[in-house]
Amino acid sequence: MRVAVTGASGMVGCFLTRALAVAGHRVETLPGWRLGQPAPLEGCEALIHAALAHVPGRYRGGEGDDPASFIALNRDGSLHLFEQARAAGVAQVVFLSSRAVYDALPPGTPLPDGTPPTPHSLYGRIKAETEAGLAALARPGFATASLRATGIYGPGEGHKWTGLFADYLAGSPVAPRIGTELHGDDLAAAALLILEHGGTGAFNASDLTLDRRDLLAEIRRLTDCPHPLPDRATTPVSAMSCERLTAMGWCPGGWPLLRETLPAMLASGGF
Repeated sequence: MRVAVTGASGMVGCFLTRALAVAGHRVETLPGWRLGQPAPLEGCEALIHAALAHVPGRYRGGEGDDPASFIALNRDGSLHLFEQARAAGVAQVVFLSSRAVYDALPPGTPLPDGTPPTPHSLYGRIKAETEAGLAALARPGFATASLRATGIYGPGEGHKWTGLFADYLAGSPVAPRIGTELHGDDLAAAALLILEHGGTGAFNASDLTLDRRDLLAEIRRLTDCPHPLPDRATTPVSAMSCERLTAMGWCPGGWPLLRETLPAMLASGGF
């Protein structure tokens, strides 16, 4: 299958393009393309849209001091892209959404597949509105799906825990925190399953509920760092369950994959 991937140079895009290539697909990375521009999609059978225009290092709050441009590029630009894809004969689109579509719900709310979006942040609202706009474009021969992914981790320069590891290893205070995490390879596997099964609608994608104390305990084990661990977090977690992906055979790596990945994450951060 010939698959176009937007955001291919980003961390998530790298996981996607590698997994697609390993699976034998022809990957089009659209070099030089930006949100808001016409995309060269002729001849592509599928599109995975992972691009996001945002302030570096921020997703919630990624609009910085220019929310109008954030909306125009990420919602309106994405919907124009989907319209172009349908006109070009692309048969399937997978949109990288976010668990932020649920971020107005109280902490500790169960989030099974099918939970209606209830966004609070502008980021969450843009993702929810883009999901809805994509779903409205669906037609026979044009399948649409959205992946509501939690925080993505994995090795690479400037990975999401670089600052956290640096603070802990330097003995700086680390605030308690707990959240949900997903390895980039597992996200890519979910996207591939949706393409292979012709999946439509919204899919939750999440794996670990991870306390910083437990994560840094692994770093202490790997580095013999003498510094104390942060307190365990007490905030309830709204964890997504992923019944739709699981029914397709999706099986994320859990703690074994996290432990396998941490040495490479330490090395890529220069630790």
